[in-house]
Amino acid sequence: MPVGLRFRCQFCDSLPDPLTQLSLEKTMRGGAFGTYVDAMPEKWLVWSGRGPYGPTRYACREHRGDLVAYLREHYGTLGTHPWARPPYATELPAEDRAPPRQQPPPT
Repeated sequence: MPVGLRFRCQFCDSLPDPLTQLSLEKTMRGGAFGTYVDAMPEKWLVWSGRGPYGPTRYACREHRGDLVAYLREHYGTLGTHPWARPPYATELPAEDRAPPRQQPPPT
Protein backbone atom coordinates (compact mmCIF):
# COMPACT_ATOMS: atom_id res chain seq x y z
CA MET A 1 0.00 0.00 0.00
CA PRO A 2 1.55 3.36 -1.01
CA VAL A 3 2.04 5.89 1.74
CA GLY A 4 2.42 9.65 1.41
CA LEU A 5 3.39 12.32 3.92
CA ARG A 6 1.19 15.35 4.46
CA PHE A 7 2.68 18.37 6.14
CA ARG A 8 0.48 21.13 7.52
CA CYS A 9 1.22 24.42 9.19
CA GLN A 10 0.69 24.09 12.92
CA PHE A 11 -1.24 27.38 12.99
CA CYS A 12 -3.37 27.57 9.82
CA ASP A 13 -3.40 24.03 8.33
CA SER A 14 -2.05 25.27 4.98
CA LEU A 15 -0.23 22.75 2.76
CA PRO A 16 3.19 23.22 1.12
CA ASP A 17 3.74 23.35 -2.64
CA PRO A 18 5.34 20.22 -4.24
CA LEU A 19 8.94 21.52 -4.07
CA THR A 20 8.60 22.56 -0.45
CA GLN A 21 7.00 19.17 0.25
CA LEU A 22 10.20 17.50 -0.99
CA SER A 23 12.30 19.80 1.17
CA LEU A 24 10.17 18.98 4.22
CA GLU A 25 10.53 15.26 3.54
CA LYS A 26 14.33 15.64 3.54
CA THR A 27 14.24 17.17 7.03
CA MET A 28 12.60 14.00 8.38
CA ARG A 29 15.64 11.85 7.59
CA GLY A 30 17.88 13.61 10.05
CA GLY A 31 18.46 12.95 13.68
CA ALA A 32 18.68 16.66 14.52
CA PHE A 33 17.76 17.69 18.05
CA GLY A 34 16.27 21.12 18.78
CA THR A 35 17.17 22.65 15.42
CA TYR A 36 15.43 25.17 13.17
CA VAL A 37 15.54 24.41 9.43
CA ASP A 38 14.21 26.51 6.53
CA ALA A 39 12.34 24.43 3.95
CA MET A 40 12.63 26.14 0.58
CA PRO A 41 11.27 27.50 -1.75
CA GLU A 42 8.20 28.58 0.28
CA LYS A 43 10.43 29.17 3.34
CA TRP A 44 8.54 27.00 5.80
CA LEU A 45 10.15 26.72 9.23
CA VAL A 46 10.76 23.27 10.70
CA TRP A 47 11.54 22.71 14.38
CA SER A 48 13.13 19.31 14.92
CA GLY A 49 12.35 19.13 18.61
CA ARG A 50 12.73 15.58 19.88
CA GLY A 51 13.34 14.66 23.48
CA PRO A 52 12.54 17.41 25.96
CA TYR A 53 11.88 19.86 23.10
CA GLY A 54 8.68 18.12 22.06
CA PRO A 55 7.62 16.90 18.62
CA THR A 56 8.74 18.14 15.24
CA ARG A 57 6.69 21.19 14.26
CA TYR A 58 6.05 22.95 10.96
CA ALA A 59 5.02 26.54 10.15
CA CYS A 60 4.28 28.25 6.83
CA ARG A 61 5.95 31.52 5.87
CA GLU A 62 3.20 33.60 7.51
CA HIS A 63 3.47 31.80 10.85
CA ARG A 64 7.24 31.42 11.27
CA GLY A 65 7.29 34.08 13.99
CA ASP A 66 4.38 32.42 15.78
CA LEU A 67 6.25 29.11 15.86
CA VAL A 68 9.42 30.68 17.23
CA ALA A 69 7.43 32.56 19.91
CA TYR A 70 5.57 29.38 20.87
CA LEU A 71 8.79 27.37 21.19
CA ARG A 72 10.55 30.04 23.22
CA GLU A 73 7.60 30.31 25.59
CA HIS A 74 7.23 26.55 26.10
CA TYR A 75 10.81 25.27 25.81
CA GLY A 76 12.99 28.35 26.32
CA THR A 77 13.93 27.46 29.87
CA LEU A 78 15.23 24.01 28.88
CA GLY A 79 18.23 25.25 26.93
CA THR A 80 19.52 27.56 24.22
CA HIS A 81 18.13 25.67 21.22
CA PRO A 82 14.79 27.56 20.98
CA TRP A 83 16.68 30.87 21.18
CA ALA A 84 18.69 30.32 17.98
CA ARG A 85 18.63 33.37 15.71
CA PRO A 86 18.17 33.47 11.93
CA PRO A 87 19.44 32.80 9.35
CA TYR A 88 18.59 29.14 9.84
CA ALA A 89 20.12 26.26 7.89
CA THR A 90 18.33 25.15 4.73
CA GLU A 91 19.39 21.56 5.24
CA LEU A 92 20.70 19.49 8.09
CA PRO A 93 24.43 19.06 8.58
CA ALA A 94 25.80 15.73 7.36
CA GLU A 95 26.34 14.42 10.91
CA ASP A 96 22.64 14.96 11.69
CA ARG A 97 21.39 12.90 8.76
CA ALA A 98 20.38 9.33 9.30
CA PRO A 99 22.42 6.85 7.29
CA PRO A 100 20.73 5.55 4.14
CA ARG A 101 18.86 2.32 4.49
CA GLN A 102 20.81 -0.72 3.42
CA GLN A 103 19.11 -2.93 0.88
CA PRO A 104 19.23 -6.63 1.73
CA PRO A 105 21.31 -8.67 -0.70
CA PRO A 106 19.30 -10.46 -3.39
CA THR A 107 18.61 -14.07 -2.59
